[in-house]
Amino acid sequence: MKEKVLNILKNKDKTMPILSFPSTQLLGITVNELISSSDMQLKGMKAIADRCNVGVSLNMMDLSVEAEAFGAKVQFEDDEIPNVTEGIISDICDAENIEVPSVGSARTQLYIDGVRKAKEEIKDLPVFCGVIGPYSLAGRLFDMTELMMECYDSPDEVKELMSKVTAFLKEYIKAFKDAGADGVVMAEPAAGLLSPALADEFSSLYVKEIFDSVNDDDFVICYHNCGNTVVNMADSIAALGADIYHFGNAIELKDMIPLMPKDALVMGNVDPVLFKDGTPDEIRESVQKVYDACSSFDNFMISSGCDIPALAKWENIDAYFEKVKELYA
Repeated sequence: MKEKVLNILKNKDKTMPILSFPSTQLLGITVNELISSSDMQLKGMKAIADRCNVGVSLNMMDLSVEAEAFGAKVQFEDDEIPNVTEGIISDICDAENIEVPSVGSARTQLYIDGVRKAKEEIKDLPVFCGVIGPYSLAGRLFDMTELMMECYDSPDEVKELMSKVTAFLKEYIKAFKDAGADGVVMAEPAAGLLSPALADEFSSLYVKEIFDSVNDDDFVICYHNCGNTVVNMADSIAALGADIYHFGNAIELKDMIPLMPKDALVMGNVDPVLFKDGTPDEIRESVQKVYDACSSFDNFMISSGCDIPALAKWENIDAYFEKVKELYA
């Protein structure tokens, strides 16, 4: 286990929820302002680090950034995380015509600069970057439903698309490393829509290629998948070689932990929607439930099941951290 991962594991009360966009409330700005400025991203990361008992400072988990760099259309709203509304191809045969963008295009440089600035300002925590996974990115460039069908009908063309998004993601993560990032969280939620065999062929194969290209003893790799089929995909997920596996609340986390490598952390999976729509008591009950089910596993750490919404209630976020601190006191 890498030293940085061991340090995270030794401090289980310093939890690692996927918490970034609620920083807008602390800063009194919109989501749009946050994602449009590296200085605001730094301020958001620092606001979270200063207020919350976190073990890692994570930059914005904005899964539209990479697709926008390829040319996809993105919808921006003040209180919502950006959303891809239109891809760049309507026929999988057009995948061969896609040009891989240079790292730094569109908003990617803002996110790289945000991490660089965070490393200069946040001295007591590792700083992680967030990126989308290759299959999830491919679905945003084409069409998620059509892509699933083409995995059967046009596998060679899908692999052409996958090779291009993979090439970009390798360079994007390397740029974050060069900026000082201590690790990466890759979110590959769309892979959870596939059968285990298809997920292995069209997601895991490319995820591992990316991980292998950036992995070293000083860089932490975290894989996130919030799909409801991950238990069936456990063998291929375990073979990815990640240091941390992060799963959503669509599964019972206790069923997944024994299937993951014992020398890797497994994190999850408090329902992220509860942070917005629930109450502090419901948050505490959910944290307790996950803890009771999984705390017997030495490599378990509690976290949110996915990205906490921008409009989550801070009284609920505070209740989450208070309950975790109580459990590990």
